[in-house]
Amino acid sequence: MESGAVRDVVILGSGPAGLTAAIYSARADLHPLVLEGEPSSTSDQPGGQLMLTTEVENFPGFTHGVLGPELMVSMRAQAERFGAEIMTERASRVDLSANPVGVWIGDPGAPEPTLRARTLIVATGARSLMLGLDNEARLLGYGVSTCATCDGFFFRDKRIVVVGGGDSALEEALFLTKFGDSVMIVHRRKELRASKIMQDRAFLNEKITFRWNSVVVDVLGDERVRGLRVRDVNTGEESDIEADGVFVAIGHVPSTELFAGQLETDEAGYLVTHEGTRTNVLSVFACGDVQDHDYRQAVTAAGSGCMAAIDAERYLSSLAQT
Repeated sequence: MESGAVRDVVILGSGPAGLTAAIYSARADLHPLVLEGEPSSTSDQPGGQLMLTTEVENFPGFTHGVLGPELMVSMRAQAERFGAEIMTERASRVDLSANPVGVWIGDPGAPEPTLRARTLIVATGARSLMLGLDNEARLLGYGVSTCATCDGFFFRDKRIVVVGGGDSALEEALFLTKFGDSVMIVHRRKELRASKIMQDRAFLNEKITFRWNSVVVDVLGDERVRGLRVRDVNTGEESDIEADGVFVAIGHVPSTELFAGQLETDEAGYLVTHEGTRTNVLSVFACGDVQDHDYRQAVTAAGSGCMAAIDAERYLSSLAQT
């Protein structure tokens, strides 16, 4: 790639949102460049969070489900088939005050950007906060999950544990009572952080129990989860909890560090969009989990990726008419 080259569309991120944006913009003959991220990156790994998911049963069109990585490989190949260029790189710096915007790959201190973009589509996603345990990472997708809506169905009549104490944790727990035989909430304090209405619903649900003043110190199991080891924060005593599934619900962090001070964010750090996928910078559009903290589903991310590509195409058309 020629240094300083100007592209019509540059897409940051390659989850369902980024790749759908690539498919649509490529079919519009805009020759998009996708910076899909780096395998070693925790913030924007290629393929997004679905690369850490086993079976996906709620993406339309797959009667018997599809493996998360398989779905992302297919979407990537589809984007390339229509002419999208995909690089296994991540942006290290952006200058959104420039016109076209500047994008750096590699050394962020370089005097000139690696390339420029007439439109930029941000699809860098969000990452789930994890407990940081070795076995948690090893068993992710094998009983450990961060998404009840995605995986709850697989735990019908099973013993489920939800880790967390905020609204997200209680929402996950209440949803999981539709499937699980029992749902235990493990929380490090004696009281929850969730809103009162969510607490009331959880306390009234007969399937939900609580393990107070406890932190998870290990996830137990060889090929699949069979339980948790927790420590009482007051006494230091450790004990085991039998479980078939563990849902970690301690929050999400949008991958927006790259745009600090340049793009508007809400209180939680998610990019603010309006009139579809527009940001506060006319030539920059955002889609997927980086701007969505309500739904966080592959299908909604893909839908917003389609919207971002169409919005970018319309913006480019308006430039051509002036």
